[in-house]
Amino acid sequence: MIEFHLDSRSGVSPYLQLIQQVRQALRLGMLAEGDQLPTVKDVVGSLAINPNTVLKAYRELEYQGLVGARPGVGTFVTKTLADDSIAAHAGLRTELEKWLAKARRAGLNDESIEALLLTTFRSTTKEAV
Repeated sequence: MIEFHLDSRSGVSPYLQLIQQVRQALRLGMLAEGDQLPTVKDVVGSLAINPNTVLKAYRELEYQGLVGARPGVGTFVTKTLADDSIAAHAGLRTELEKWLAKARRAGLNDESIEALLLTTFRSTTKEAV
């Protein structure tokens, strides 16, 4: 089951962060069809956010066709976003973990690592176009 977290520094609204985290988990194969999302009550308890925020995120995911609500039972994944590239994820993740460890040994903090990753990603994405 997915465990949500919120980043108050991101500038992204909490409900969008929840949506993004579910979509990422679906894309990475961490959630599969039939898996249950945490109950609204559980998310509210762990993140101390308004239940309407969680409901809004779950409704949007339902609108996108990714989850379905079963009254009295919960919200379940109805569609995955994983594709054939999922097989490459394990090896790439291992390499990325090694790189992250190397970056930390070089003295980079989380914010610096994130900035480096994002700017590098954006610059290589522009080059590929």
